Amino acid sequence: MTTDAQPVRVMVVDDHPMWREAVARDLAEAGFEVVATAGDGEQAIRRARATSPDVLVLDLNLPGRPGVEVCRELVGPQSGLRVLVLSASGEHSDVLEAVKSGATGYLVKSAGPQELLDAVRRTALGDPVFTPGLAGLVLGEYRRLAADPAPAADDGPRAPKLTERETEVLRLVAKGLGYKQIAERLVISHRTVQNHVQNTLGKLQLHNRVELVRYAIERGLDD
Repeated sequence: MTTDAQPVRVMVVDDHPMWREAVARDLAEAGFEVVATAGDGEQAIRRARATSPDVLVLDLNLPGRPGVEVCRELVGPQSGLRVLVLSASGEHSDVLEAVKSGATGYLVKSAGPQELLDAVRRTALGDPVFTPGLAGLVLGEYRRLAADPAPAADDGPRAPKLTERETEVLRLVAKGLGYKQIAERLVISHRTVQNHVQNTLGKLQLHNRVELVRYAIERGLDD
């Protein structure tokens, strides 16, 4: 599996060896480049930094450091890493915590092999991918967060000027569109959309998609 003619580099993190190796094998057979696997949180952080995968397929229940800590440690405006959580838990609290920690998507382990492959492909493109029924939950949480009063100090450092195109992309992100959908809407490449989002995160000093959507909704950009 490739994007822009380059293989998507994937790392699989799960504490169950048989499950971990089965997922890695399915991904490799589908054309993804599996650059590493890991069985605990500390190992995951070390190996991810050493191999620079495009997508981290991450379980939440890990020895040492849980998956949400791994996510917080590795995901940032400059990292370029996207995380797809693959967990046995479908609890709403786990889903929201994972997304707030920087995960792009969340899939439960009951998903079929083809659903997983498609989710990894879409995650590599920057699209938010969720097990059916969970996407609405996450969007609802975005809006709840946006309804909470924001600290007045936030408006100071977060008021740099965005370009017209960055603002346009931000509006569509706030409406819940994935990168591929935004690219099609604006007739630009998904890579260009990713670049605009990364630039916007840097300008606004934000860390992930949750904070970006909250920022946009607070300013009425989702109308």
